[in-house]
Amino acid sequence: MVLKTKRLMLRPWQESDAESLFKYASSPKIGPSAGWPVHTSIENSLDVIRNVFSSPENYAVVLKESGCAVGSICIKIGKKSNIGLPDTEGELGFWLGVPYWGQGLIPEAVNEILRYAFEELNLKKIWCAYFDGNIQSKRVQEKCGFQYQYTLENVPYSQLNQLRTKHINCLTKEQWLERQNQPCLEKND
Repeated sequence: MVLKTKRLMLRPWQESDAESLFKYASSPKIGPSAGWPVHTSIENSLDVIRNVFSSPENYAVVLKESGCAVGSICIKIGKKSNIGLPDTEGELGFWLGVPYWGQGLIPEAVNEILRYAFEELNLKKIWCAYFDGNIQSKRVQEKCGFQYQYTLENVPYSQLNQLRTKHINCLTKEQWLERQNQPCLEKND
């Protein structure tokens, strides 16, 4: 499955993306703010592609212009989510390489994934979370219509050996449809 937007392709990760993945996932500004450790080598990134990013509904965020994978976006449906959802709901996760921050690329990818989740996968709700201090993720979620639901404190993250505060947001299919009918809304801002 390949999804397309104006500037992006969202496609399954390929082993040939390992070098690009390492280039961006080795930044200390990416993994720790998303709850996973910095990638330490191309081999580490290849292992992640093979064992994590090979799961269903996990996509490389690829620039159409260059064909380069610069981020990741996924939907974990039902029991595959980290928050124990029914099969009619999904959990959205995403990240983007630092050089591409502030260009509206992740909101563009999120809006396409939401369309796919609600129209093609027929999900009823999409959940999304961010850790305290991850202002970029919070802003993307707000831009894309997610509504605050609750906060979890002292959530253990064994990969980072830390306790974190996590804010949980949600967007229902009805809320998403309502946003689609607002002609002046900048969906890919």
